[in-house]
Amino acid sequence: MAGSDLIALPEGALDDVASRVGASLRGEHNGRGIRVGIAGAQFNGGITVRLLDGALDALGEVGTDRRDVTVAWAPGAFELPLVARAFATTGRVDAVLCLGAVVRGDTGHYDFVAGQCASGIQQVQLTTGVPVVFGVLTTETLDQALARSEPDASNKGREAALTGIEMVRLLRTGPLS
Repeated sequence: MAGSDLIALPEGALDDVASRVGASLRGEHNGRGIRVGIAGAQFNGGITVRLLDGALDALGEVGTDRRDVTVAWAPGAFELPLVARAFATTGRVDAVLCLGAVVRGDTGHYDFVAGQCASGIQQVQLTTGVPVVFGVLTTETLDQALARSEPDASNKGREAALTGIEMVRLLRTGPLS
């Protein structure tokens, strides 16, 4: 059994848990009526656009109206939390997706930018109660960033979009709403 087989959620596990507890809540991938803000980083922008394409494709597939999607461009990943906070505090979006890429280079910037970006995004989410999704690639190489932004089901922008929709639906469900 491969390592990924050991950590992946087993088929039927959520239904099994639901049968053994009073309530087992999860969000669905239904984007109808959900307003999404997307904060994109211009630095490593070629990767960001690939992630954005994946996110927009996924949002369209789950029924999010393109008129309910707003994209704002930050200079880089370090600035994404501020853009996310601006989106989250307007009351005009239900979820925020932060998209970008930080690729390790020859200097220590990676450790500071990647960590502070993740921390800032988490802080915005916890402070505002609005789902803010970390769709920022943090990779060792450009090839890894390109692989994670392919135009297929493995695209991390696509994953971020589906996570955002799922979190909105989860937070609007029963005891959490």
